Amino acid sequence: MRKLVPTLFLLMYIISYNAQRKEINFNNNWQFILEDNAKFSKEKFNDANWKNLNVPHDWSFEKGVRKGGNQGQGGGYHDGGIGWYRKYFNIKKESLSKITYINFDGVYMNSEVWINGNYIAKRPYGYISFRYDISKHLKEGKNTIAVRVDNALEPSARWYHPCGIYAPVKLIEVNKTHIQPNSIFIKTPTISKNKAQVVVDVAINGELKKLKYEVKLFSPEGKEFTNYCEKLENTNPSYQFEVKNPQLWSPDSPVLYKAVTQILKGKKVIDEIETTFGFKTVKWDTNTGFWLNGENIKLKGVCEHWEGGPVGGAWTKPLLRWKLQSLKDMGINAIRPSHNPTPPMFYDICDEIGLLVMDEIFDGWHKKAPQDYGKQAFDEWWKLDVKEWITRDRNHASIFVWSLGNETHSDVAPEMVEFGRSLDPTRLFTSGAGNPEDMDIEGVNGGSETKSFIDSKIQKGLEKSFISTEAPHTWQTRGYYRTQTWWRDNELPGTYELPNLTEKEIFFYEGINPKNWRNRKQSFNSSYDNATVRVSARKYWEVVRDNPWHSGNFRWTGFDYYGEAGLVHGGLPFNLFMGGALDVAGFKKDLFYFYQSQWTKETMIHMLPHWSHPRMKKGTLIPVWVYSNADEVELFLNGKSLGKDKPGTIWNEMQCEWMVPYEEGKLEAVAYIDGKEVKRTSFTTSKQPSKLKTSIEKLAAEDNFTTSYIITSESLDADDNLYPYGENKVYYAIQGDVKKISMENGNPIDQTSRTKSDFRALFFGKTRLFLRALPNAKKASIITASILGDKALYTSNKITIDAKQISVFGADSSSNLEIFYTTNGDNPETKGTLYKGTFTIDDNTTVKAIIKQNGKTVLTLSENFGKNEGLFWGDEHSKDMWIGRGVNISAEEGILKGNAKASSEARRFKGTGFVTFANKEGSVEFYQENDGEAGDYSIRFRYMHNNVGKMHPMKLYVNDEYIRTLKFKPTGGWEKEWKFVPTIITLKAGANSIRLETSGESGPYIDELFID
Repeated sequence: MRKLVPTLFLLMYIISYNAQRKEINFNNNWQFILEDNAKFSKEKFNDANWKNLNVPHDWSFEKGVRKGGNQGQGGGYHDGGIGWYRKYFNIKKESLSKITYINFDGVYMNSEVWINGNYIAKRPYGYISFRYDISKHLKEGKNTIAVRVDNALEPSARWYHPCGIYAPVKLIEVNKTHIQPNSIFIKTPTISKNKAQVVVDVAINGELKKLKYEVKLFSPEGKEFTNYCEKLENTNPSYQFEVKNPQLWSPDSPVLYKAVTQILKGKKVIDEIETTFGFKTVKWDTNTGFWLNGENIKLKGVCEHWEGGPVGGAWTKPLLRWKLQSLKDMGINAIRPSHNPTPPMFYDICDEIGLLVMDEIFDGWHKKAPQDYGKQAFDEWWKLDVKEWITRDRNHASIFVWSLGNETHSDVAPEMVEFGRSLDPTRLFTSGAGNPEDMDIEGVNGGSETKSFIDSKIQKGLEKSFISTEAPHTWQTRGYYRTQTWWRDNELPGTYELPNLTEKEIFFYEGINPKNWRNRKQSFNSSYDNATVRVSARKYWEVVRDNPWHSGNFRWTGFDYYGEAGLVHGGLPFNLFMGGALDVAGFKKDLFYFYQSQWTKETMIHMLPHWSHPRMKKGTLIPVWVYSNADEVELFLNGKSLGKDKPGTIWNEMQCEWMVPYEEGKLEAVAYIDGKEVKRTSFTTSKQPSKLKTSIEKLAAEDNFTTSYIITSESLDADDNLYPYGENKVYYAIQGDVKKISMENGNPIDQTSRTKSDFRALFFGKTRLFLRALPNAKKASIITASILGDKALYTSNKITIDAKQISVFGADSSSNLEIFYTTNGDNPETKGTLYKGTFTIDDNTTVKAIIKQNGKTVLTLSENFGKNEGLFWGDEHSKDMWIGRGVNISAEEGILKGNAKASSEARRFKGTGFVTFANKEGSVEFYQENDGEAGDYSIRFRYMHNNVGKMHPMKLYVNDEYIRTLKFKPTGGWEKEWKFVPTIITLKAGANSIRLETSGESGPYIDELFID
């Protein structure tokens, strides 16, 4: 008998193990190559020299920024291409009698799958999950999956997109009788204080004889409180429950229930799925806005690209939770994933932490980017993608409205709404300014920021409920300040006032010397909330708050993101978009704290700007702002009170404000509630940087994702004050069981590889390293090193070299580090001086250094110092050359076809070159994002030619519609005599294409398009 017991136990274990569905983590040990060959699909192929990696993976982000990168300005000058993935996995004999699905949460784009050399299918859309039944192609033992990902046609989006298998993959094994994917639909048709109805629908595949179906409901505390079980007689059973005293889900109280649906054979579980859901009521009213659970609230949201943040598109769940929690900490209660669905883990986190989601499916319903989904696949695939999207996401408590598109228009809209309602009749439909007449809720992008728009709504009232799906558009470069208002497109008519803070500008530093700007957009953007398209963040919050009919807004955006670099910032070297409240490294901008002061209850205080201004004349009046939700704030300079101020409700009184004569020392703000101090914050004038402060934030492992770590480096002076202009490189040697995800500092013009380099420069004093623990990790550490000093040697010519070893996890790794350096260009490996402390250098010096660990070189450092290094420091006239100039778009940055070629063989052109046709035919297409209202705009083409008697007629198309033929008179030269051809066109709100096409007589040199 003793021998039979373990045998019986083993048999029971196998039956139980095989009875239910198995979900197998399929993320690890893929082979990858960025090439294309049909042989890669074969079952047997030698891929030993391919790169081994774990997904999520984004090859475009790994490759980095490249001048000429084929995603274009919209994609931050990253590349596309074609890549292949292969993976080997074992299948047991007993699994062959079951059904096996391969499930992908996101592959961008045009993915194709082979199993053991057998072609399975293709999925064009890069932002949708999908799965295939691969059962009939499996065999006992070793199996092969191959995935081809085709991003050869670019740009395929209007912003940066990932390339590859950028989201989780899993293998799902089920019995032949099983619950269909995405078929469970949990509805709560009636909800009151005392009770609520719950309806659970499902669809079942396979044979039903002698089977039962059971649904169990569990409380938020995990206790089963009701169940229902009956004989399974049809493939679409539906159960109804009554739940007493339901706890409601809301952003303030994200309470989740759980339903467990099971197929039973006797007492044996054949299949089982757990589904979380919540109880909430949603009401929209044209007069009073948005209601949640009977409470009239404002939607305080952000738009967020999946790619916003430091990792491109390859988010792990710990990092994604960090990102969403960072936004939640700002005070948001809603988020709009723009302009596409995200992998399911995004919605899981929103359910758990309490974020309402406006779930969006498409950017456009036709071509917007030259090679996007709208062009490549929409007509054929939209129904299948909408079905996957809605059936996959409809049980999430966080989703409160469906959005079908963004800044697009098509006759397909009514059909999409009807089809969507057939899949989920419980929620309403909207769009970001797409066919508003066909939507339940009117969404408006950008245009709702104008005074004229808001006044018209106040005067005329609303025909349907309204929400600002994109507003406001304000820009901030973390750590950068200017007191003069900056309008992206120059001040537009009908906007709210946004006065200058001082009569003359007092700050004169830039990332690039204005003489080297390609256009007027290449300025950094001020953190005073005075750089915008139409309205400040403060004024728009006042508008939302004080108009009852205004349901709320989704600001553009939460995080900065890669791409759309030409739209606001004028193109290379800018490669990202600075519209976020946090930069791409996740560092909080001053804007973050403004929203926190208005949207959160926990007492907070934040002061700006910093108080280190070495080039500023003593006594210069500096606007000092404090954001706080306390009753009042008192400001002190070197211990002397400068008086108290109270945060107001009017937009330009929402910050406490003082005009403070500059002098070095300590600036301190103290917040009071009921006359008692509750918070204080301070700045002390910093000297040159001489220390590197390193801190580690651990992001706990969850699901099948390992722990992640955020390593933050900051430049400090000898007294531990942050040096706010720090821009020295920080080098990292990574040791142990971790993988580098990226390095990021938030600098929009830094093109250093975020994944391949071993350093990242500080940007306004800060930078970050993002790490991911390897499976079964035991121990890891990093060595950080930096040659520290004022890059321009203005404040001091003293240089310090800081190197430390820091344990990330596991046992401490302490070892002996030695530093050798040179200041004359010599190699420190052979001629270096042992570093013993701070030293001085002269102008135009390169300091080189090596870090040795136990006698072995682990890092090689280099830093240039001199009066022309680092940030540009100018004066009040440094930008004079750009006064009065409108928006200009370089022709050479456009889409060139035919014989249109970029050239620089002339003089006085703007930007990096111009377009020539060489007596042949072709076209140049410009992209313009119009954040204003649709209307007529004056434009000019800057051109040159000296073909006497020739007009070089060129056809002008706007959004692929022929407008007119323009004629280009001789300018008097082919070398430097540029002139303009003006005309007027109608631009729609949102994305526009403007194309000049030769008409049989070739064309002139085309330099730029000006939109005045």
